[in-house]
Amino acid sequence: MTEQVSAAVQRLLDAANDGDIDAFLAGFTTGGVVDDWGRDFRGADRIRAWSDAEFIGKQVALDVGAVQRRGGETVVTAQVGGNGFNGPSHFAFLVDGDLVSRMTIRA
Repeated sequence: MTEQVSAAVQRLLDAANDGDIDAFLAGFTTGGVVDDWGRDFRGADRIRAWSDAEFIGKQVALDVGAVQRRGGETVVTAQVGGNGFNGPSHFAFLVDGDLVSRMTIRA
């Protein structure tokens, strides 16, 4: 079953696809975390460094295929393209209010 993503999650997906690092960072809580296959990047400075090297800096493109709710998470299945990793991935988002508190990337 495919569901709609929240506005908070959609902002991050759009920012990534638009190559807009500032909008991407603005979509996280102050203590927000990106967990990229077990590597945690907490806070805007560390998320920016990770993204510059591995995500938006690699001209990431996310083609969303499905969205599911699993407990408190929104899990987005996407085909990833760009100049870095290419292939299918799952992005699990935890939302706190209008912002994302955690984005976990996994198989």
